[in-house]
Amino acid sequence: MPRSKIFLPGLFLATLAALAVSGIGPYDRLTWWMEVMPVLIALPVLYFTRKIFPLTPLLYGLLFLHGLVLMLGAHYSYSRVPLGFWLQDGLDLARNHYDRIGHLAQGFVPAILAREILIRLSPLKPGGWLFFLVCCVVLAVSASYEFIEWWASLLYGAEADEFLATQGDIWDTQWDMLLALIGCLVSQSLLSGWHDRQLNRYPK
Repeated sequence: MPRSKIFLPGLFLATLAALAVSGIGPYDRLTWWMEVMPVLIALPVLYFTRKIFPLTPLLYGLLFLHGLVLMLGAHYSYSRVPLGFWLQDGLDLARNHYDRIGHLAQGFVPAILAREILIRLSPLKPGGWLFFLVCCVVLAVSASYEFIEWWASLLYGAEADEFLATQGDIWDTQWDMLLALIGCLVSQSLLSGWHDRQLNRYPK
């Protein structure tokens, strides 16, 4: 763990603060609840496992950043996040692409989470098979999220449109999964060495 004892408490408090700010006057309250649900689930899990199965500082930091992406999208709804409009105007895009950023993060961060769990709890070692299986896990997570969007659409009908954020793109699901895969490939390529050095401090 980092030398500073305030690292985890700081991330925890910052997440609670961001969650509170995100929940102030969101564009659509139902969408807000659905978008922040992963944060609401992960936060207590991470808190209660911090001693029996502490994660690497790198992973904790990435999970915090991913939570910020989710909470920002929850507040505005993904198709209305200002950052997406700035990108749309600056790059002359046809739509708000903040949801693309969200799905890129959905591959980038869970890749390190899957990698850490597989290295620490299975016989797998860093290498080709680990890289491949992490990609499989990320794609499974991405597909499961698309199932959730489908079920939300069936359950809530038009009220789930803000949650789906397809913006009329018939290939939105395919784009989402492709971007998650790209995020996974980039994450493992860039961060594996850093991650391995931190994992060496933990008993397997």
